[in-house]
Amino acid sequence: MPGTPLLGRSNDDDSKYILTAVMNAAIHFENIRKTLGRREVLRGVSFDVASGDVFGYLGPNGAGKTTSIRILLGLLRADSGEVSILGRNIDRAETRMDIGFALDPDGLFDTMNALENLNYYAQIYDLRNPTSRIENLLGTVGLADRGEDQVRTFSRGMRQRLALARAMIHDPSVLILDEPTAGLDPTARIEIRTILLDIARRDEKTVLLSSHDLDEVQRICNRIALIDRGVIKLYGRLDDLRRSNAPNSVRIETESEVPPAALAEIESCERLGFREAKGRRLLFEPAEGTTGLADVVAFLAGLGVLVEKAERGGSSLEELYSSILEEVEQR
Repeated sequence: MPGTPLLGRSNDDDSKYILTAVMNAAIHFENIRKTLGRREVLRGVSFDVASGDVFGYLGPNGAGKTTSIRILLGLLRADSGEVSILGRNIDRAETRMDIGFALDPDGLFDTMNALENLNYYAQIYDLRNPTSRIENLLGTVGLADRGEDQVRTFSRGMRQRLALARAMIHDPSVLILDEPTAGLDPTARIEIRTILLDIARRDEKTVLLSSHDLDEVQRICNRIALIDRGVIKLYGRLDDLRRSNAPNSVRIETESEVPPAALAEIESCERLGFREAKGRRLLFEPAEGTTGLADVVAFLAGLGVLVEKAERGGSSLEELYSSILEEVEQR
């Protein structure tokens, strides 16, 4: 995609940014290759996650996300490349103690209650007197009153929250989460999202999460990497990537769906740069310096279209994701 910064690591102009990121990286993943069977799953994948980031790792099924995570956790060995966490080799015991993770399956024991599950993992990490730690974690994930309930009675959302508590039992600096909201209803997704943001901000954790939920990633992640077929296609600060791909776009949300006659008038006005209508949402990309947000709103008002929300901004994450993958399909 022309004009997109940080497409993988091939652009020499990005070298200064990359060196800066590496110096402050909580997670460093450099030129990783991995073949499983006859398929090269990762083909020179590189990205950095800076300390304090909530980093979204995106891609379709089979893109290489889970393989990357297993390499980060030491569950798989890379064929080549360099991996470090907090500047240390991932094979060192002190490095592993600084990593918390939640995968699928969630690692919880159905016939134990929540307290017993967390006590079990506290013993694995050789924690002494973990009672207050466990109580605090159950409160953090909203399960303070369910400590003595067997996990088999928990909903999927409750299990995910307990899995987060399990991942944090030893107070790690880095959390690695594989699809933490997969299969959850909207309420449960919001609960998990709120918990993750609270953890990242209050406890200053670095979070890497893989997800198919683009809305979730857009709401909580400050930086992203998009992987497809084992190659990083998009990488950088989400706000910067969005602005760079549609620097002069205007987004409008109307009070009701625009009538066909009014929509025809909008489409016929070339200076507005109308691109699409989805329900009550309209997207415009006027040529730079010709038409601004106020002009678009005034034009709509003249047609009797009531505007509920108007903003300048770049492409949505969904649009970025779709455009990158469509570009790959066309090659």
